Amino acid sequence: MRSYALAIVVRERERQGSLVVVMADQVLVDAVKAIVASARAGDRKGAYAGYKALFADEAFRRYAASDQRQALRLMIHAKGVPDPPTPEMIEAHRAAIEPLTELVSSLGDPADYELLGMCHVAIGNEQGAGAVFRAALAIERERNAQSDLCGALMKRVSML
Repeated sequence: MRSYALAIVVRERERQGSLVVVMADQVLVDAVKAIVASARAGDRKGAYAGYKALFADEAFRRYAASDQRQALRLMIHAKGVPDPPTPEMIEAHRAAIEPLTELVSSLGDPADYELLGMCHVAIGNEQGAGAVFRAALAIERERNAQSDLCGALMKRVSML
């Protein structure tokens, strides 16, 4: 079945606004809803264990790239996370590296490179992150040197 035929919208209310998650597969939607529920209940350990299990599952790589990105972004761009990262956070980010590497290899989208670099930062691999951010920056400069992504990548490279 085509993913657009299964597309559904899940709306979760937050204090600061709404989080809208549009994904194609009910299994993926249910997994993300359970993770978000754990996080909102204050169970960060459970939420990151859920992310780790989701990203390590071979089935995750069979979802549409846009669905993978959306689930990955939820974790990687999460707000209010502890610093330094907890062991569960590190392991969840480590689990995200393989599917992100596959996205980068197959599609070459600089935004995927950015997510991959952020995972490397989270696991303490700043050298690897720097290489990934620089590669993304080179691609994005060719596409659109004035883009917001290009600016964000320049900032990330300068911070390492």
